[in-house]
Amino acid sequence: MPSDRLLSVLTCPQCPAGLEHTRGALRCANRHTFDIARHGYVSLLTGHRRAPSADSPDMVRCRASFLGAGHYDPLARTLARLAGELAPPDATVLDAGTGSGHYLAAVLDALPAALGLGLDSSVPALRAAARAHARAEAAGWDVWQPWPVRTGCADLVLNVFAPRNGPEFARVLGPDGALLVVTPTARHLRELHDPVGLLAVDPRKEERLRRALDACFRLDRTEPLEYAMRLTAEDITRLVGMSPTAHHLTAAELRDRTGRLGTPLPVTASFAVSVHRPLRPGQ
Repeated sequence: MPSDRLLSVLTCPQCPAGLEHTRGALRCANRHTFDIARHGYVSLLTGHRRAPSADSPDMVRCRASFLGAGHYDPLARTLARLAGELAPPDATVLDAGTGSGHYLAAVLDALPAALGLGLDSSVPALRAAARAHARAEAAGWDVWQPWPVRTGCADLVLNVFAPRNGPEFARVLGPDGALLVVTPTARHLRELHDPVGLLAVDPRKEERLRRALDACFRLDRTEPLEYAMRLTAEDITRLVGMSPTAHHLTAAELRDRTGRLGTPLPVTASFAVSVHRPLRPGQ
């Protein structure tokens, strides 16, 4: 059941009114009603607002298995450390494109009284995110659209391998808030690009990040994070299965390509973790 604190953050996506909990749903004063799923998340998507694409059940299962094996734990620890530096212990944390809520949970562990709200358009991901942490809530939403969230309510916004809606990031952050963004570098998973056919990182990704954020944010700092993983064939299958490459390879093709690799295989994990501050009038 959504907490009272979450209700102080959310707004009705169809009108400016606040939301109240009533009989297994959230409802505003204008009687717009949004069901709370038995898995614990609330679906705020309606009609044309539905996102055109979202993670499939298979992608979510692969992500849960791969992350659960600890391969990206150094990234989760980096986000937790930065969150502890950037936000108060009782922060409100919004995670845009939360997926399974893995990184949101790591951040909440570092902020002992914080509330987390993960937004995502994938129902399988929301089911996982709703139970990722005792203080995490999940809501179905397309993060490209204006968010059903009060202006200035957040202390921290997370954006980990997810769409970047710069104007909404800035709107929902309070005066002292911060945005944490994770992007892969060109070296990320480079050992898998040719043998497996893994989609390479767009060389203009950094430029696109600047375009998405420069009008609303100033870059505070960027921390590089790079380390070697040792991946089995099963790990690689799950890694590919949770990525956009999964849409371009059949299961048989993936099995054939991973079978040719000598495993365990050293694979580079390489990220840029950047801290951004909202621009204020006069900046």
